[in-house]
Amino acid sequence: MTNLLILLGLTPEIRNQYRDRLQARFPDVAVTLVDHPAKVGPHIATADVLVTFTPMMTAKVLEQAQNLKWIQTLGTGVDNLIDQPLLRQDTIVTNVRGIHGPPVSEAALASMLALARNLPGAVRGQDAHEWRRWPAQLLHDKTVGIFGVGLIAEALAPKCKALGMTVVGVSSAPRPVAGFDRMHSRDELLQVVGDFDFFVLLTPLTPATRNSIDAKLLGAMKPSSFLINLARGGVVDEPALVEALREKRIAGAALDVFNQEPLPADHAFWSMQNVIITTHQGGFCDVYIDYALPTVETNMRCFLNGDIGGMINVVPH
Repeated sequence: MTNLLILLGLTPEIRNQYRDRLQARFPDVAVTLVDHPAKVGPHIATADVLVTFTPMMTAKVLEQAQNLKWIQTLGTGVDNLIDQPLLRQDTIVTNVRGIHGPPVSEAALASMLALARNLPGAVRGQDAHEWRRWPAQLLHDKTVGIFGVGLIAEALAPKCKALGMTVVGVSSAPRPVAGFDRMHSRDELLQVVGDFDFFVLLTPLTPATRNSIDAKLLGAMKPSSFLINLARGGVVDEPALVEALREKRIAGAALDVFNQEPLPADHAFWSMQNVIITTHQGGFCDVYIDYALPTVETNMRCFLNGDIGGMINVVPH
């Protein structure tokens, strides 16, 4: 019998849905669910398959995974998995991609609108029972720069155009894409970032993009501009961003991802009134399981039938 271990730190109601739906679809598979990496001990050594999000992947989990043949991640990013030395070369890694356009593009729009209208300031006024008013900034006629032009950016660009924005893409492989007014290479970012009123990060974390949003680049942004990070925390030099925000060299930031997650309680970002913090929520939505499970189920059928070549979204490592 194939042993499937599901490692999810979500609410019981949500993680139980993954277990129950996979168990119903594959009744001959032994399905076990745990909610924390520290709880895998009794199960991981005999697990053939692991379904999880990569932030849950610790070295300890991989060290104990003596029988593991396949890891199915429930997100797109695999930077906390394929770079781990304990990951065996013969372990298949698959991810879920192509489903994040709607939720992450909406998260980007929500972030831009919240920053432009200072919605955190309105909530603080509500908490203090104070009537506060200020002129809201518009997205209309503003320029948004999108760093990382993949499926999410392709979903975001037309939505920005519908709001009357100029949309500029920055990509390692510039190409014409619907909804973009112009496209630049990554090497041109320093020269064009000063044109952006909103700078949205969607690029994968790679050696080339790690800390690419550094003090020099932040210094080239307009003082009135906003940074939105929905990519990975490692793309941004966080100490440089803290300094730029403190000195008001940029107007503010909406941050969904961080170098360390959960974000430490003493981190400077928490107390900055020009920062909006969300807890790696960009792609997380009410129908995420409906978006993700078709990939998992397709791969499980192939795996059980010995059709490894038919598995989709295989990540080389």
